[in-house]
Amino acid sequence: MKMLITHATGNQNVRAVIAAMAGAGYLHEFNTTLSFNPQAAWLRMLPKGIRAECLRRSFPARQHQVHTHPWREIARMLFPKVGLHHFLRHETGWASIDSVYREFDKAVAARLQRSAHKHGVSLVYAYEDGALATFKQAKALGLTCVYDLPIAYWKTARRLLKEEALRLPGWALTLKGGIQDSPEKLERKTQELQLADVIVGPSSFVENSLPDWAKNKKIIMAPFGSPMPVTDKEEPTRKNFKKPLRVLFAGSMSQRKGLGDLFTAMRLLNRRDIELVVMGSPEAPMEFYRKECPHFIYEAGRPNPQVLALMRSCDVFCLPSIVEGRALVMQEAMSQGLPLIITPNTGGEDLIKQDGSTGFLIPIRSPETIAEKLNWLLDNRAAIIEMGIKAKLHAAAYTWKKYGDSIISTIHTCFC
Repeated sequence: MKMLITHATGNQNVRAVIAAMAGAGYLHEFNTTLSFNPQAAWLRMLPKGIRAECLRRSFPARQHQVHTHPWREIARMLFPKVGLHHFLRHETGWASIDSVYREFDKAVAARLQRSAHKHGVSLVYAYEDGALATFKQAKALGLTCVYDLPIAYWKTARRLLKEEALRLPGWALTLKGGIQDSPEKLERKTQELQLADVIVGPSSFVENSLPDWAKNKKIIMAPFGSPMPVTDKEEPTRKNFKKPLRVLFAGSMSQRKGLGDLFTAMRLLNRRDIELVVMGSPEAPMEFYRKECPHFIYEAGRPNPQVLALMRSCDVFCLPSIVEGRALVMQEAMSQGLPLIITPNTGGEDLIKQDGSTGFLIPIRSPETIAEKLNWLLDNRAAIIEMGIKAKLHAAAYTWKKYGDSIISTIHTCFC
C-alpha cells in the first residue's frame, strides 16, 4: 500500500502520522505549503529564533517524499509584517488561512492524478478544510479517502457556540470563525466528511459530535501523545503553601475555551491567596478582559519549551472548554506535574482517572463548579503534590508513537 498525506501547515499530530506511515513503509509522499530540511547547512547560519521557527516546518520524511506549495502561505506570513492586513480577512482575503487551504487543496488534487497512475498510490490521508478537491480527485481515481477531523464536527461546534453567544453576549466577539464561517465553507466541510471512507479523530467528544449518517463509516479514535515528563532536575517543589495558588489557563482567550466561565469563578472566589495566569492570544481588546477579571496575570504565547517552563511555575491547569477536539495543552500541563480542571468537551475525559486523582472533570458552563474545585485545592494544598505526580505518570502513557501507530495499523487491518 502507498499512501499520500496532505496538510497545509503541519503540526505534531501530522508528524506522528507521517512517522508511522514511513515506519510501516507506506509513505509515498507528504504535501504541505512549507518545509525545511533540518540538516540544511544554511539553517545553522540563521539567528536562533528564526531557525526555531523554520524547524517547526520540518517533517519526518525523506526530502524527495516532501512536496511543497509555498507561495500563498509565504504571503500569509509576510503581509501582516508590512501592514497588508486586508489580504488576511476571514475567508475573503487573498492570503487568509482559508484561501491558503483552498489553493493548497487544489494543488494537491492536481498532483494526485499523476501520483496515483505513475506510483500506485492507493490511499489519501487529508485533514479538515484542506481535503475537498483532493478527495474528489481521489474518488475519481478509485482511491481510499481517510479524513482526519481534529476538532468537533462543525454542526455540533456551531450549535454550542451560538448558545454561548446568547448566554454570554459580551464574549461573542471572541468566538469569531466558530459562528462566522460562511455557508460555503460549512458546505465544504460537509462534503469532505461525505467523501471520507475513514474518519480519524482524537477523542470520544469528536466521535459523538459526528452526524448519524457519518457513524456508519469506519471511525478511528486515537488520543494525542504527550511531551516528555518533567525531569527530577526540573521538578518544582510546590511545597511553599504560603504563596498564592497559581492557576494556569493556556489557549486562545475565547469563550470557546471557557475563559469567561473561569473569570466568573475567580470573581466568585474573591480570594487573595489565588492567582490566575492566562497565556495565549487575545481575541478581543485587552481592556475587555481586564474589565471581566482585573487582576489576572497575562503571559504572551511563546515557544513550547518556554510554555512548559511556565507550567512548572504553576500549581493547577484549568481549561473549561465548550468546544475542542482534544486540547494538547492538557497533556503538556500534566507532563509538567499539574493536575487538571477540565470539561468533557476538551476531549480529555480519559485524562481524569477519577475525581481528585489526576484532577477534576466538571460540567461545561459551570463557574460555580470551577470555584468549588479551586476552593478545595486552596484548602488542600498538600494534595496537589500527589495529584501532580499521578497526572505526570498518567500523561506519560500517551505517546506520539502509539498515536501514529494505532492509526496506521488500523488502516492496514481494514484495507490490506
